[in-house]
Amino acid sequence: MQFTDLKTQYAVLKTAIDARIQRVLDHGQYIMGPEVAEMEAALVAYTGAPHCVAVASGTEALLIALMAIGLKPGDEVITTPFTFAATAEVIVLLGGVPVYADIEPDSCNIDASLIEAKVTPRTRAIMPVSLYGQVADMDAINAVALRHGLVVIEDAAQSFGAGYRGQGVARKSCNVSTIACTSFFPSKPLGCYGDGGALFTSDPAIAQAAREIRVHGQSGRYHHTRVGVGGRMDTLQCAVVLAKLERFDWEIERRLALGDRYGRLIRDSGAPVQLLAVRPDRDCVWAQYTVMVDDRPSVQAALQAAGIPTAVHYPKPLHQQPAYAAYCCPDCMPHSVRAGQRVLSLPMSADLTHAQQDRVVAALAKALA
Repeated sequence: MQFTDLKTQYAVLKTAIDARIQRVLDHGQYIMGPEVAEMEAALVAYTGAPHCVAVASGTEALLIALMAIGLKPGDEVITTPFTFAATAEVIVLLGGVPVYADIEPDSCNIDASLIEAKVTPRTRAIMPVSLYGQVADMDAINAVALRHGLVVIEDAAQSFGAGYRGQGVARKSCNVSTIACTSFFPSKPLGCYGDGGALFTSDPAIAQAAREIRVHGQSGRYHHTRVGVGGRMDTLQCAVVLAKLERFDWEIERRLALGDRYGRLIRDSGAPVQLLAVRPDRDCVWAQYTVMVDDRPSVQAALQAAGIPTAVHYPKPLHQQPAYAAYCCPDCMPHSVRAGQRVLSLPMSADLTHAQQDRVVAALAKALA
């Protein structure tokens, strides 16, 4: 069993993917070829966000977003400690200071009610993470930002395709804040065959800045108007994303259904497993199907012995990591620490079969018996 079944996905989409790749090989424009703009337009249409800028990775998208808003050394960005390192990494790379707010213990997303108390005169932005595929409480977060004149950057690396209704208005992840950044890493809900990402924004000035920053700060060939990076997304990777978009709506429906079915099976099994809460005004596309268990090492060992692959996203929050520990006391963020001890991700992809799900849950229940 595959943890993320990319082989089956490719087998289904082989004709479309191969044709898209061959088209790039035929025209030979491997950097900033026509598929880049085509993909950007397709993602604008999908998300409803006014602007999309394709970049080299999800990490690069976050970095370019902070550069585009002019983050300076000493500026603070409020974010969650329970996330992949890239979220804080880009802040620190620019000399900024990550300021952590703990998570909701049932959803593992940042607790929006804790953010306002973290705001200081040096706060420049709020960077919530839509963890595991569920959008954070963006209406509440945007309201805090509006009161204090801050920019909100959604780290949507795991949530592309997720829906958020908030105050009754249906929106998609990447179109629920001023800026959003996503990743097309192969295992993401919409993945390419290498690194890739995109920045979305409702602000045309930020979009223009991002387009210049991704090509070494150029507004025209060899005319550098700002400091930039080599942050372009390869044409071949855009071609793969375009091919995968052909059945993406089906894949999202499938992820939602599989997530619901996992929950029913686990509840029916009676196993002592804590399911992640999905709020009624949003859905979760399950970039990772993550649950919480006690004695995780023994559970993982039992699943491994049964041929079930698992992963941990993430074992230790950022404020306890050596590179980022200076930004928060190690005993803070109790919910993040507790989650790091208990989270366990199970096999998940749109092509996961019901028989495979049944096998996973049976093995999980046996391990916890």
